[in-house]
Amino acid sequence: MSNETSLDFASVQAILTSESITAHGSELHGVLTGLVCAGFTFESEDYIVMINDLFNNGEGLPREVKSLVKSMFAQVWSDIIDDTYSFQLMLPDDDDSIVERGHALSVWVQGFNLGFGLQQKNKAVLSEDVKEVLIDFAEIANLSDEMEEDEDTEQAYFEIAEYVRISALLCFTELGSPPESKSAEETVH
Repeated sequence: MSNETSLDFASVQAILTSESITAHGSELHGVLTGLVCAGFTFESEDYIVMINDLFNNGEGLPREVKSLVKSMFAQVWSDIIDDTYSFQLMLPDDDDSIVERGHALSVWVQGFNLGFGLQQKNKAVLSEDVKEVLIDFAEIANLSDEMEEDEDTEQAYFEIAEYVRISALLCFTELGSPPESKSAEETVH
């Protein structure tokens, strides 16, 4: 993904930390992705209120964080509807420790399940595939932080992260609501 404006974990986490928001960048990305994959509409801005409630005790987010959340939401949408499957989980770089990356994957999945649950709370009908994904994600969310820095752990991490990425796309395919096509005059900014 060579998009110049794409956000990475380190820059997102730096903004959250500098604004004293005690959220994990991966968790925030997971929540937004869970909302989108469960059918949250692109046109709605209710996600900002949800993020305020979840990550800032219902208080308004600092301007820079609110802008960051909006950018993340737009990026999730852009990546998830891209035909080239450019959607990626927002996780620390491969040069970070496996413990840090494993923890980030765990909180990403927790965030996804939270966002998904917030959007799907009134919809009881899910396919068997989506139900299985949610069960698997609940297990992945409980990954141990005690990981060995070895090749087997690296391989397992890569496989689990790829499974999570593909599973999120599956959920979106089944439940997502692609953005409505509107002319530029109709779009409200």
